[in-house]
This record gives sequence, structure tokens and C-alpha cells, in this order.
Amino acid sequence: MNLEEIQKLMRLIEESKLSRFRLKKGDFELVLEKESRHMPPPHHFAHHGEYPARHEKEGKGEEKMSGSFIKSPMVGTYYSAAGPDQPSFVKVGDLVEENQVICIIEAMKVMNEVKAGVKGKVKEIFCKNTQPVEFGTKLFRVE
Repeated sequence: MNLEEIQKLMRLIEESKLSRFRLKKGDFELVLEKESRHMPPPHHFAHHGEYPARHEKEGKGEEKMSGSFIKSPMVGTYYSAAGPDQPSFVKVGDLVEENQVICIIEAMKVMNEVKAGVKGKVKEIFCKNTQPVEFGTKLFRVE
């Protein structure tokens, strides 16, 4: 199954009333779940490996920190730079724009650029380079 087929399935699931979809073919298994209203609709996903980050404002249980969390849009490996000898996309104190690439998440040997989705100043970075991340893992805090 290729990326376009998976994205098409994601759109179909998003438009349906299903909250969970599982496909198993031999050794391949794909599970798609709708999490919450904070997840951007699938038509925001680009066809060339760019993914918008998930973000949300601080809630009642997180009153000590202000701003928005940028969360991982997928399961994979977090990379802070485009390559081992390259500078990080962002560091604490940097100003970011909504369409700015802030990291890469490698999933199934595909390097997916993640865009900020919010405008503001990076206050915290929660992941270390090459750290595995889950869907919804907090990556950054932006004010």
C-alpha cells in the first residue's frame, strides 16, 4: 500500500462516521483512528510528504504553561534537522510561521516534513533528535 492509497483511506475515514479502521494484509497492518476535533481534516495533507502539525491551546490541567502545543501528526522517528550535519530547523527562542517546517518525522522510511501550524515563539522543545514519537506526542510549545 502506498502513501496515496493511505491518504485516500484517511479522507474516507474522516468523512465517514467510523472512529476506527483496521486493515490487515499478510504482514502489513494499518490502523486509522479519529482522535479529536483538534486533528486537522485530511485535505490539509500535502501529496509530497508534508504534514501539518497538530496543535492545541493549554487546557485546565496544563495551567502552568501558556501557548500552544505542537504535536506529532503520526507515529515515527523525530528529526530536528534535515541531515546529521545540518542545523536544527528551530531552536528555543525562534519565531515560527504557520507554514514553516519545524521538524521531520520518519515513518515507514518516508521523511515527512512537519509544519508548525501556528505562529509564535518556540518556548520548549520536548523531543531529542532520533527519538521515537507516537501520534499526539508533544513536540514543541509555542507562544
